[in-house]
Amino acid sequence: MGSKYTKRYTEEFKRDAIALVDSSGKTVTAVARELGISSESLRGWYRKAKADRGEGRGGELTSAEREELRRLRRENREQQQTIEILKKATAFFVKENDR
Repeated sequence: MGSKYTKRYTEEFKRDAIALVDSSGKTVTAVARELGISSESLRGWYRKAKADRGEGRGGELTSAEREELRRLRRENREQQQTIEILKKATAFFVKENDR
């Protein structure tokens, strides 16, 4: 959910910009300036692409790993909610049995 001024770029544009950084020998900032985009945006795309190629910094997650982590966190959250509901239901039925 970005602001109404956030510019969206296609995946093709991002790939081409990353390839330009790799092939030109120029800095990310110089390429971003030439393309008229934010250097921070290009730097983020470049860092993500390097991680996906296995060239990222140690411990940096690939896109697939990030997606799996997001899925596992969502699953964990749902299971925690289920456990809380079951605990409350168990306490309710134990109290009902004691009557």
